[in-house]
Amino acid sequence: MTRKGLGLILVLPAVLWLSGVAAAQEPYKIGAIFSITGPGSSLGVPERDTAQMLEAEVNARGGIAGPDGKRHPVKVVIYDDASDETRAVLAAKKLIEEDRVAAIVGTTLSGTSLAILDTVQKAQVPLVSCAAAIKIVEPVGERKWVFKTPQSDFLIIGVLVDYLKAKGLTKVAWLHVDYAFGDLGWIEFQKAAPKAGIQIVAQEKFGTKDVDMTPQFTRVKAAEPTAVVVWSIPPSASIATKNYADLGIKAPLLQSHGVGNKMYIQLAGPAANGVVFPAGKLLVAEHLGDNDPQKAVLLAYAKDFEARYGSRNTFGGHAWDAIKLVAAAMEKAGTDRAKVRAAIETTRNFVGITGVFDFSPTDHNGLDRRAVTMIQILDGQWRPAK
Repeated sequence: MTRKGLGLILVLPAVLWLSGVAAAQEPYKIGAIFSITGPGSSLGVPERDTAQMLEAEVNARGGIAGPDGKRHPVKVVIYDDASDETRAVLAAKKLIEEDRVAAIVGTTLSGTSLAILDTVQKAQVPLVSCAAAIKIVEPVGERKWVFKTPQSDFLIIGVLVDYLKAKGLTKVAWLHVDYAFGDLGWIEFQKAAPKAGIQIVAQEKFGTKDVDMTPQFTRVKAAEPTAVVVWSIPPSASIATKNYADLGIKAPLLQSHGVGNKMYIQLAGPAANGVVFPAGKLLVAEHLGDNDPQKAVLLAYAKDFEARYGSRNTFGGHAWDAIKLVAAAMEKAGTDRAKVRAAIETTRNFVGITGVFDFSPTDHNGLDRRAVTMIQILDGQWRPAK
């Protein structure tokens, strides 16, 4: 046999093998919109990092095994909305119309998630939000294509109010950041507090870019509360904590789940010591009982994330849940948007970072109070609150 003939024999199988791999490797595309810059960046950056980490992990295992019997690499197309509602809408339209993604995860903030609802609903593209507001998924009849992974405001507020009541802290001063997250938290607190016998003795607002809330806290101090609640995210939540400490307010300070990252502690400094807040279990995973269904998942994620990016935080966990939910749906549905939506809606007993999810046609958050615990900051570390 000639050398040329031998070459054809060797090359032909290789070409066939490569063409088969190429056919099997049509990517499954997931869109992502995070607040990588702007006021929400302390949340959006770990969400982006988690999405990129999961993309690499899935592809290292050969991709997603789709319903066609082939393994597909996953491609997460990420855009930064800069914590801005208009930019979030533009990003959503680009993902839908140009990138042709099968589903979108994000956005980071409640306001930006609410801003893109009309876009995803009209385009009939599944959205798994990483923001907290209950209005993102309710009323469910008007949110057919929308799901979310963080605990809803009413769950978080419910656990917070129970804690206040149990501690006998019944005269509460409330302060919140003046945008969707803070406003919606305030609405839920007004509903829950009176039912628990809690009196709201002061209510104040501050802006996302405010650098001093001393006037608000001066009025709060004059109201003589037995507890102070601040509903915001860093950096404003950290500034508020320092202002509270500087005024020597004796009432204990409680924060929202928006401070579930080390940036809050770093920016607030020693003033963060003793602060209590409701959040998911990730921050105190090592302290959970071995019978907790989330413990192994939480510890594995914390180890992987911290090895790459530094301290764990609950916001990266919201993105982990969203990406994993979409990837699992794609195993059943491929890239058919309607089938991906249906697969997410029928997901049961999904053990995630935020909680154990049981979605249904009437519940597009899928969590209950087991997904919330009270956490206290002691010497710069997270501990279960007593």
